[in-house]
Amino acid sequence: MIPKVIKTEVGYDKALARINELMDADPDTPEGDELELLVTLVELYEKKVHPIDLPDPVEAIKFRMEQMELKQKDLIPFLGSRSKVSEVLSRQRPLSISMIRKLHEGLGIPAEVLLQEPGYKLAQNTTIVEWERFPLAEILRRDWLPDFNGALAEAKKQVEDLLGTWAAPLGSEALQPALLRQHVRAGSESDGYALAAWRIRVSLLAMEQRIPAYKSGTVSLGFMHDLVRLSYLDNGPILAKEYLLKSGIHFVVEKHLSHTHLDGAAIQLQNGAPLVALTLRHDRLDNFWFTLCHELAHIALHFDSEECTAFFDDLDQSEANSCESDADIWATEALIPSETWSAADISRNPSHNKLLAFAAGLRINPAIPAGRIRKEKRDYRIFAGLLGNNTVRRQFI
Repeated sequence: MIPKVIKTEVGYDKALARINELMDADPDTPEGDELELLVTLVELYEKKVHPIDLPDPVEAIKFRMEQMELKQKDLIPFLGSRSKVSEVLSRQRPLSISMIRKLHEGLGIPAEVLLQEPGYKLAQNTTIVEWERFPLAEILRRDWLPDFNGALAEAKKQVEDLLGTWAAPLGSEALQPALLRQHVRAGSESDGYALAAWRIRVSLLAMEQRIPAYKSGTVSLGFMHDLVRLSYLDNGPILAKEYLLKSGIHFVVEKHLSHTHLDGAAIQLQNGAPLVALTLRHDRLDNFWFTLCHELAHIALHFDSEECTAFFDDLDQSEANSCESDADIWATEALIPSETWSAADISRNPSHNKLLAFAAGLRINPAIPAGRIRKEKRDYRIFAGLLGNNTVRRQFI
């Protein structure tokens, strides 16, 4: 038999039969070398086609207890209290990230077993998390931790376990307030811990959505022009959500947390799928459509080229880096092409009727050209009646 990569069950059976014939071969002989090679090929095939399931986490803990002759009280340093030990071993309480880390480091149980994720390795704690700085009261008030029914004082005592369990599906770095490879367009007063909590919330909501796989290059100016035409319809914002979901782009609306001052964000999830999350901090149609296009521009300009995985935007901030300036330009062009805007020459002598006629001609909502005029003239008192105030949020309730 000539050894080669095993691709079928027939080839697998033949390799096993040949291994049986060569079991008594001496090392460093042609037969011994063939045996060693066949064993390696069989192992590779088995890992691919017949993977061994990971042991159950609770059974793994009990096995290690038996190995080390530990009693339940010996697990208190790893799980937190006698009651928690009992609840974990009886499967009434899930393992938190804190528990997993302590069991992994103290008892040597593989992280991939405890998390049931093959190949998973716990990241090192390179940054000290100041747990008390998370907006826990607001998180509880919004019912973001549905499995916890206690009071705030009780939550503070177990904040690391509560937040660690909550954020676990996003990986060990999700709770870091200063995430790598992200851009924050916000004032200096923006709170990194509140920002991290909001990011976790919208990412978890996105993970509940079942959408097709995103194809790189989907978001283009043509794609955005088609999207903006939905603004002409009364239920345009909710139709925009459907349009994005069917295009493989997650879409979530979640009110901003205190001290974040967010309008929206573009986030690349762990599986590479893009997420657009809006806060509707300013409940107006002009703000909705500009923010939506701005975040989509980040996906087109920066995600597809892998420059960054998260942008958080307070669009009241006029100062912006090159990434934000480019996204502003793309959003403006997507809403109304510059050539069309220049040809209409509305800016010189704008009026209510001109804006309505211009919007009708493009079949877009009049809030879009009205918002552009207000920004260009830096006069935010004019054309307020065209902005669609208090008409967006109610579509997502």
